[in-house]
Amino acid sequence: MVSTHFKCLGGVYPRSTIERFPVPGDKVKWSTEYKQYQPVEYTSPSITGKPWADPDIGSSDFEPKWNEIDGNIDRTSYHGPYQIVNERPQNPFGRTGITGRGVLGRWGPNHAADPVVTRWKPLNGDINEKNSSNKQILQFVAIRRGDTGEWALPGGMVDPGEKVTTTAVREFQEEAMNSLVMSQDEKNTWTDKLKNFFSQGEIVYKGYVDDWRNTDNAWMETVAYNFHDETGATVGAIALNAGDDAVGVRWIDITPEIKLYASHERIVKDVFKKHLTAKAL
Repeated sequence: MVSTHFKCLGGVYPRSTIERFPVPGDKVKWSTEYKQYQPVEYTSPSITGKPWADPDIGSSDFEPKWNEIDGNIDRTSYHGPYQIVNERPQNPFGRTGITGRGVLGRWGPNHAADPVVTRWKPLNGDINEKNSSNKQILQFVAIRRGDTGEWALPGGMVDPGEKVTTTAVREFQEEAMNSLVMSQDEKNTWTDKLKNFFSQGEIVYKGYVDDWRNTDNAWMETVAYNFHDETGATVGAIALNAGDDAVGVRWIDITPEIKLYASHERIVKDVFKKHLTAKAL
């Protein structure tokens, strides 16, 4: 899947009244001269001083190791080394019309994990429903985001020192199963039931995310895993329950018309193609 970079061009920056400096399509690349470029500087007060966020560059106690594993923080990019300009990481995919961190915690890459949990759409129990072309319908678990109202993958940020696979499973349980309100016994029961299922994920994408929160100096990257329930007897049979920062959750049919948050639409469509190809073999 080819990374894109256009959702962070123009308009008001998320959760703010800050207007991005306009960036025409032919001026996105840093290699293209844009003498008029005067991006707005913005780092949200909501992340200032948070334990999971970086300090401002220039702070006496902040000496980041760019393009390296910095203690338990991964400052590397899935796309290779990024440039440091004026002591700041430079978004490798180009201009965004805004500098600073915006609402993102880290300077440079901010790593996330996105689980794509799929099943074949059931009809009357064990029989799989088919579409007008007599092909099985693939579904995935989607959550409705509380901030934008869009349907999205139930993913989240990778905690310092955390394995990406652990993040993917944790975020699915928190956002799609509301594990945050479960008792410890309930969590243990579900962990045992789902342990084998979530041990068989396949990476379907690793890289830049075309995200509205991206800035010239901070951007989203993710690893997306597909966890497929072929028979529908495992995750396909559980009762979904929105939790954490999700305001809704459900199984959604993957169709050509599907619209999702950020780059999630392209990730899900790639998963769809993979499963249809496997079915045809």
